[in-house]
Amino acid sequence: MIDRLENGVFRVETPLSTEDVKTLSAGDRVILYGVIYTARDEAHRRLVGLLQDSNDLPFELRGQVIYYVGPTPARPGRPIGSAGPTTSYRMDPYAPELIAHGLKGMIGKGRRSNAVKDAIKRYKAVYFAALGGAGALISKNILSARVIAYPELGPEAIYRMEVEGLGLVVINDIHGGDLYTDGVKEYRK
Repeated sequence: MIDRLENGVFRVETPLSTEDVKTLSAGDRVILYGVIYTARDEAHRRLVGLLQDSNDLPFELRGQVIYYVGPTPARPGRPIGSAGPTTSYRMDPYAPELIAHGLKGMIGKGRRSNAVKDAIKRYKAVYFAALGGAGALISKNILSARVIAYPELGPEAIYRMEVEGLGLVVINDIHGGDLYTDGVKEYRK
């Protein structure tokens, strides 16, 4: 569900629908609420392997958002430690397959490959950026976190997280918008 707030900011709740994703454009600022999942390189490889072998995933992929993060251990009284985004291109070999199977959103930092951008347009998904270098600040928006798969991967295990008020920016949208490219063009005008 998406609500437009003041100053062009969108309040977004997970899970995402195709209609939700159609509302968002590159450059939009988003405040995210709800359940998200974490996964990095090895977890992505394993998820795609499960899909290719027609096995069940450790969570329902349809409509979900995956955050590319390897959080640090929690301090006493906190659900998670520092939780800053990791570079997204490392997930690019796997992301198109996950998007084709219903993944609606990804959170990370950095540019995406043409294959990912094409999958975003074709299957109606969105790529958000979180502020790199702000992992301690981001962790304050995480209400709960628990490992649901691959605990042997340590910080790269798949976590189920509940977030509240997580600030993001839309980088790639279903219309072909790419804030990294469009922003540079706008700046150079």
